[in-house]
Amino acid sequence: MQTFEANSSMHLSVVPRHSQPLKIIALGDSLIYGFGDPEGGGWVERLRRCWMLPDSAGHVLYNLGVRGDRILQVAQRLEVEFRHRGELRNHVPDLIILSVGVNDSARLGRPNGRNYTDFAVFESQIASLLDQAQQLCPVLFVGMVPVDEAKMPFLDCLYYNHADQYRYKEALKVACTERGIPYLDIFQQWINRGEAWRLKRISDDGLHPNTLGYKTLLEDVMNWEAFASYNYSSSYQLTSS
Repeated sequence: MQTFEANSSMHLSVVPRHSQPLKIIALGDSLIYGFGDPEGGGWVERLRRCWMLPDSAGHVLYNLGVRGDRILQVAQRLEVEFRHRGELRNHVPDLIILSVGVNDSARLGRPNGRNYTDFAVFESQIASLLDQAQQLCPVLFVGMVPVDEAKMPFLDCLYYNHADQYRYKEALKVACTERGIPYLDIFQQWINRGEAWRLKRISDDGLHPNTLGYKTLLEDVMNWEAFASYNYSSSYQLTSS
C-alpha cells in the first residue's frame, strides 16, 4: 500500500514521493461532476483519462461529484465514499480532492433572499468537513468558479453573486490555511483574468463552466504547485486557448 510522509494532522507540508500509482477520490458538487462539458466530462474526467495514458502518473481517480451538493451533503457522504474506494492493495484512497461551497452561497427566491446555507452555519460545517477529511488522508481543495451574474437566477430560484461567492470562498480559504490544506483560489484567478476572458468559459446557464472552462480549470489544477508532485509524469497536452 502506498504511504505518505505526513505529520499527525495529515498536513501536506512535506510533499510525498510516489513509487506507485495512487488511489484518489474527487468529492464535491457539479464542478467535480463536470456538468457543462459534454465533450470531455469536466476537469476531473479529463484528468482521469490523462492518467490512463501510458506515460502518465497512472493514478486511479474516482469522480464523486453530485450536482447541487452543499458542504453538509459532502460531509455526510465523505467517509462512506472514502471507505468504499480502496483498490487492489490499497484498502482506502491515498488523497482526497474537495471542491464544494458555491451552492451554499446562493440566495433563495430573490437577489436579497437568505443564503442557502447561513454563513455562520457554513463556517461550522467547513470546520467539520475539513477536520473529518484530514483524519482520513491528505487533502487538496479546489475553489469555486465565479458565476455570470447577468444570467441569474439559476433554475428561476437561485441567485448567485460575486460578493457572496467571495465571502464564502474566503471562509473556505481561511479554514484550509489554518489546517495546512492547500487551497486553489480559482475564483480570484478567474476574476483577475478579466470579464471577457471569464465569460468565454461559462455556460449559458451562468453557473457552470463550459468545455473551454473545464479545459482551463484542468490547466489551472495541473499548474498548481500543491498538485504538481501528484502529476509527476504525464504526456497530456493542454489546449485551453
